[in-house]
Amino acid sequence: MIRDIAKLGAKVLRQKAVRVENVSSIEIYQLIKDMRSTLAITQGVGLAAPQIGVSKQVIIVASRPTPRYPKAPFMEPTVMINPLFAGKSDDLRKDWEGCLSIPGIRALVPRCQCILVQYNNEQGAHVELELDGFIARVFQHEWDHLNGKVFLDRVESDADVFSESEYLKLIAAVS
Repeated sequence: MIRDIAKLGAKVLRQKAVRVENVSSIEIYQLIKDMRSTLAITQGVGLAAPQIGVSKQVIIVASRPTPRYPKAPFMEPTVMINPLFAGKSDDLRKDWEGCLSIPGIRALVPRCQCILVQYNNEQGAHVELELDGFIARVFQHEWDHLNGKVFLDRVESDADVFSESEYLKLIAAVS
């Protein structure tokens, strides 16, 4: 089932998501199915359960080129349950982010460039994986949603926040 995307101001986006205790439950199976369906009809490259109104620690990272992110690398949609991460260095870089929950806004957000991620997959198996660049950024963006944060909380200066139309002009000028 395709779900509505929660927008900035919705309480669920500011709550710490609840850890998933039973990965193989019907509830989690249906949640993941709904998240996949919902993400598939957007131009997003990731989705967190709170974005569809469910306060559970489940994200999907699905990097792919889209009109919103034309240079994004391809990554098969990956479901991550109860994810954790650690930066592999102190190397933070600013780059552009947007959010399905905050349409029409883009911002330059500092993030770790290389991270080590741990999570359970859909079958409950423990997975460790190193992510870098854009895909590491997508993961950190979605992980923030599990902790009641949105990308605007990470912006260093109001001058780094742009309307989507101004962002598109800026990107066109440098392309």
